Amino acid sequence: MTTPEIATRLAEYCRNGQFEAAQKELYADNAVSIEPEASPAFAKETKGLQAIIEKGHKFEGMVETMHSCDVSQPLVAGNSIAFVMNMDMTMKGQPRGQMGELCVYQVKDGKIVEEHFFM
Repeated sequence: MTTPEIATRLAEYCRNGQFEAAQKELYADNAVSIEPEASPAFAKETKGLQAIIEKGHKFEGMVETMHSCDVSQPLVAGNSIAFVMNMDMTMKGQPRGQMGELCVYQVKDGKIVEEHFFM
């Protein structure tokens, strides 16, 4: 799969809240996920597809209700993909709120090898 094809599939999965399906299809087994320094719930860096999937389960367990997840059209430059994701959600024990982040991905050999989130 080409980087533009991966970008289109990834954005579609994210718009539908199908993060694990995206990871299983599009990520390399040795992928790395990098969170912003300000993320208190997660380690700065998570290595390996299975660990990334488990991190996603932890995040889902913290969410009471996902009201919407909007994803911009992806930008592609070489082997890099970027889009803005805005989530309207209620976290457990907290009031409803919005979270916006810039999501940047690196592709190598037809698979995502790195995701990096900026808030």
